[in-house]
Amino acid sequence: MQKHIVMIHGMWASSWSFDNYRAYFEERGYQVHTPVLPHHGDDPDGDALAKYGIEEYTTYLVDWIDNLKLDSAPVVLGHSMGGLLAQKVASRIKAAALVCMCPAPPYGINALRFSVIRTFIGVLLKPAFWNKSHTMSESAAAYAIYNLAPDDSWKEKEFNRLGLESGKAIFEIGMWPVDFKRAARVDAKKVICPVLVVSGAEDRITPAAVNFANARKYKQAEYRSYPNHAHWIMGEPGWQDVARDVAEWLNRNTAA
Repeated sequence: MQKHIVMIHGMWASSWSFDNYRAYFEERGYQVHTPVLPHHGDDPDGDALAKYGIEEYTTYLVDWIDNLKLDSAPVVLGHSMGGLLAQKVASRIKAAALVCMCPAPPYGINALRFSVIRTFIGVLLKPAFWNKSHTMSESAAAYAIYNLAPDDSWKEKEFNRLGLESGKAIFEIGMWPVDFKRAARVDAKKVICPVLVVSGAEDRITPAAVNFANARKYKQAEYRSYPNHAHWIMGEPGWQDVARDVAEWLNRNTAA
């Protein structure tokens, strides 16, 4: 049977964020699937995007995977917000394994740190931000995502490709205590596959301590934190070493 892996991107991004991982895992025999969240990617519709939150994204992804008609259970891998969405997806489908790369935390985990507030303050101060869609400023991206980039090439290669993100999704993740719908909640008991949580020790937008707390939600989870890595762990210098560890972990934990 074919080995499948579904890679779910994070806020403001699109499937291009997995360019490195797509090539890496295809070379190792995986069929890689990279869905694009609604109204992300090219020519996004900001008004339509503003209506999407975590539950709407999750339903879209579950349906998208179901429509693939795969011949075996896929690995579900997500980065940042995609790491939270991957957890929710894995609680609703049969997954071979779950890999969370610097994941946004689910409901119930306190992620409020100075670095997180500094990252999102430009959005949070906008009136009724939860009803709108938002761009990410270059200064916020430099501070929170590309803080370990070796030079300014990220501005052209990645930042200029970032699009809009839903304020509703930002609210549901960051302000979960006042989200009475609990959109970011994950039923950990329904995630029965092996779980790997990967963290960058220098991550400012999803700090390592938050990722560690996320891993503790799952009895079967393994947690790994990488020094000299931050949030853009899939593109920073040394990304191949992290990808190799993920591939080896998958080989050990999905052998059956």
